[in-house]
Amino acid sequence: MQGYLSALGDPWVRRARLGGTASGVEARTAAMDGYYSKWEKEPLVILKWLALQAGSNVPGNVAAVKRLMSHPAFNINNPNNCYSLFLGFARSPVNFHAADGSGYEFLGDAVPAVDKINHQVASRIVGAFTTFKQYDAERQSMMRAQLQRILDTQGLSENVFEIASKSLKA
Repeated sequence: MQGYLSALGDPWVRRARLGGTASGVEARTAAMDGYYSKWEKEPLVILKWLALQAGSNVPGNVAAVKRLMSHPAFNINNPNNCYSLFLGFARSPVNFHAADGSGYEFLGDAVPAVDKINHQVASRIVGAFTTFKQYDAERQSMMRAQLQRILDTQGLSENVFEIASKSLKA
């Protein structure tokens, strides 16, 4: 698989093929590492690389996404990095909506951290919780709890406060 991906020259074609390997753990890790090595100097390609990994439906991916936050390619001060990583993660039904609530907790931790840096970016991320009524009662409860936890954050921006509070009142 790695040889096949290496032979593809166009980063967008390679990314599409890489998406097909995003679920087998060993093959996925090798493919992702190789892809990063080849394209690390291309910021737009690396944004897609972050989003692809964050949005993977491999169960338990939250641990890998947390590790990505320490990767040299990720900078929490860069809005596009945050969108790729955090919103990419929120698009994973398997991991964001994990039955144990770990996905909600991860994003619930991320919102206040990003809010300290960029209120607008944090307000987009907290939006991932606004659809909680579409889910079963247990997930609704966990999402509501994260919204409340975010609201309880000292020094929360008006942007995030407005979205979180309106969501809870709806």
